[in-house]
Formats: sequence, structure tokens, C-alpha cells
Amino acid sequence: MKDNETYTSLQLTGLVILRILIGWHLLYEGIAKLLNPYWSSTGFLSESKWILSGFSEWVISNPGILNVVDFVNIWGLIAIGTGLIVGLFTRTAAISGAILLFAYYLNNPPLIGLEYMMPAEGSYLIINKTLIEAVALFVLAIFPTGSSVGLDFFIVRLKKLTRKETK
Repeated sequence: MKDNETYTSLQLTGLVILRILIGWHLLYEGIAKLLNPYWSSTGFLSESKWILSGFSEWVISNPGILNVVDFVNIWGLIAIGTGLIVGLFTRTAAISGAILLFAYYLNNPPLIGLEYMMPAEGSYLIINKTLIEAVALFVLAIFPTGSSVGLDFFIVRLKKLTRKETK
């Protein structure tokens, strides 16, 4: 399947804009955490009240594990965001980002009866922006625009050239 032949210009433009906007958000979040010497995921994890609350408590209680989680979170956000913006390994970046955001959602979902210490931006019921962004990334993984508009284009071309040379 040739991705660039399956989309109209408007569809491709919309998908690329969505990819870049989500990439910017994730990259910015990663850089903001990196530049804040006091940032830790402890605050977020201590608010966990749903199915991942036991795991979150375990992470918080193990400083070494917490440091690994913080490192992976920061650099994962930066790598995923960068990949989405420049269109490099877009499918991998989109799936990784969706999984990361879905993990955030599972820690602190907007469900009836769950109250959090940190104020929310608005009133949500079941669906919040984290879940919407995670689903949008799954959609972007299905429609990998990087091979049309992004650095993945050059990887696809290189693979095609390599295949022709081996035949």
C-alpha cells in the first residue's frame, strides 16, 4: 500500500497537522520536566486511585524505580514528541505515545467517585483530553503520515532502493 496515494491532500494535511500538534505537546511536556530540577512523577503517582494505584504506590516507595520511571517519562515524551514532529518512526512514536498517555489515563481517570487533590482543568466524566489524545495517536498509527510527509519518507525510499539492488 502506498500511503501517499491513499489520502487526499486535505486528509493528509489534517493528519500531519494533528501529528505535529500532539508531537509539540508531548515534546514540550518532556522538556518542561527536564528543565525543572524539582520535577518528579511522585505527585502524579500519589494521586492514582484506580487500577494502577498499587503499582504507583510501589514505584513511589522504591527511589531507584522512581528515578527510572522519571527518566523514561521525560525522555520518552521528548523522543515521542520529536518523532511525531519530524515524522521519524511515526508509527512507533504514535503507538508509544498512545500507550504512555493511556497509562496516565489509567492512573487518574475522571470516574464518578474518584476525587483528586490536584485541581482538574475542567469537569470531565469518563472522557478527558488525555484519553482523546491517546486515541488520536492510535489513529495516527493507523495512518502513518511520516512516509508521505516526514523523515520516514527517506527511510521508505532507502528500503525500496535496497530491495531493488538485492533482486
